[in-house]
Amino acid sequence: MIRVQYVYDLVGLILVLSSVYTFRDRTNPRRITTGLFYALYGLAFILADVLPSFVLGLVVIAIVVLAGFGGVRTGSYGEADAADREASRARLGNRLFIPAVLIPLLTVAGVEGLSRIHVGALPLLDPANVTLVALGIAAVIALIVAWIIARSSPVTSLREARRLIEAIGWAAVLPQMLAVLGTLFASAGVGAVVARLANHVIPHHSLFWAVFAYCVGMALFTMVMGNAFAAFPVMTAGIAIPLIIGHFGVDADRVAAIGMFAGYCGTLLTPMAANFNIVPAALLGLRSQYAVIRAQWPTALIILAVNILLMYAVAKW
Repeated sequence: MIRVQYVYDLVGLILVLSSVYTFRDRTNPRRITTGLFYALYGLAFILADVLPSFVLGLVVIAIVVLAGFGGVRTGSYGEADAADREASRARLGNRLFIPAVLIPLLTVAGVEGLSRIHVGALPLLDPANVTLVALGIAAVIALIVAWIIARSSPVTSLREARRLIEAIGWAAVLPQMLAVLGTLFASAGVGAVVARLANHVIPHHSLFWAVFAYCVGMALFTMVMGNAFAAFPVMTAGIAIPLIIGHFGVDADRVAAIGMFAGYCGTLLTPMAANFNIVPAALLGLRSQYAVIRAQWPTALIILAVNILLMYAVAKW
């Protein structure tokens, strides 16, 4: 079986190897702490299944301390100059898009095709994480195609991976941190509190207002938490499961999928989603760190309204 852990191992390996370059980069004023940050981050991907929870918790605390005290900086990456990049772009043309397009196409093909293949009694892909495994396979294939098209090498890819991950910086760990925070909120009973409030506010006979509360709640809670994965367990336990799924009998898969999409609308509206909204503003050198959010808010509100209507229509159908 191709397990999802293999994908995590690959991500972790890239991070650990990138940290080796960082440790050796004397242009980085914090090369030791920066290298340690990415090395620990990579080891967390690789060893999460085998490390005791307490030890993994210490690794997470170390990562937070390194980032919180300014230990993560950027360095030098040996990038090609503008003329070389323009010459490469002109030579490759639209072929540059082939690897990027391959990733979603191969992911869908993997989910729809490889998920049905069995080797003996075992499925080829991890049945609990088919999409993630298919995405990992698609990314590897796309990377190999990119090497062929660009006549490049794994070493160049590793250096570029290091440049990109260090450009994102400490914000790279936010999705995992916030997802864990959402689970903690759910375990602490925040979902039950939301459920009690929903029972007092939402009319029990109204499917529309239940859908409205769930979708808008996903967006608002995502804005507070910075990540839809953090909002999902709380809002789903508080509104979707007892009302939309339990009371009105709507299909759980459809509710979950559209609910997550509604949460992503909140991602477009919050500086808490730093890796989506604040980091790009910094990378692009925009005058305001909120410029990305200002450009996105009309789209976010329109898509949120569409999600509400879509979930209601799906529920009625």
